[in-house]
Amino acid sequence: MNELPFYKPQGNEIELFEHAYRHQLPLLIKGPTGCGKTRFVNHMAARLGRPVYTVSCHDDLTAADLVGRHLIGEGETFWSDGPLTRAVRQGAICYLDEVVEARKDTTVVLHPLTDDRRVLPIERTGEILHAPPEFMLIVSYNPGYQNLLKGLKPSTRQRFLATRFDFPQAELEQQILVSESGIDAALAKRLVTLANALRALKDHDLEEAASTRLLVYTATLIEGGYAPLEACRAALVEPLSDDEETVAALMDVVEVSFGG
Repeated sequence: MNELPFYKPQGNEIELFEHAYRHQLPLLIKGPTGCGKTRFVNHMAARLGRPVYTVSCHDDLTAADLVGRHLIGEGETFWSDGPLTRAVRQGAICYLDEVVEARKDTTVVLHPLTDDRRVLPIERTGEILHAPPEFMLIVSYNPGYQNLLKGLKPSTRQRFLATRFDFPQAELEQQILVSESGIDAALAKRLVTLANALRALKDHDLEEAASTRLLVYTATLIEGGYAPLEACRAALVEPLSDDEETVAALMDVVEVSFGG
């Protein structure tokens, strides 16, 4: 049996996911970048023994990218399923990451799968797929990115159960760093304290806070022998800003923890 992807629960999200899966309900996961949303989905899919089709949403994503399209090959056309269609056919989990990045006319294709019909009409072939009980639809997004132009339509949002993720509490985040990178507990505690100090600066010229993912990268570099200050610069500071003054200010915070 394959080992489950590592995941430390923050609350009752595992129980909620299991109930959603059992009752064939779609799930929406809200939370900042790098807080564990994708890892959670992969962990639960492995736990349930279901394959996952992950789609990273973007402005140019079309309904055909999800459902499928006719292609030309060896002198004839043939139909090629998209990831959403494959997931429905196989009773898999379809995970749309950062769904608010997709155009609203694209996400409408999800509607028949998120009510009691649980069907996927394929207009170009005339086929109507009925989702098996094992199929599950999950979407995620970062609420911090939302604005008037990018956001889920209310008619889409209200078709999902929803749960909110945040960065883990300090003790839990320390456990994650130890498990993921192999660093010792004392260093993990210093890194988490540093991350929380950087997160306190999020509203000051930073679009994103220092994520758990970046913390794991930092810990991995340090555990591998890279200098702590340079590891923090490369994995925690430079990914957060291109502004030289902001980077310098963040490095001042880092040097309080790791300088000298």
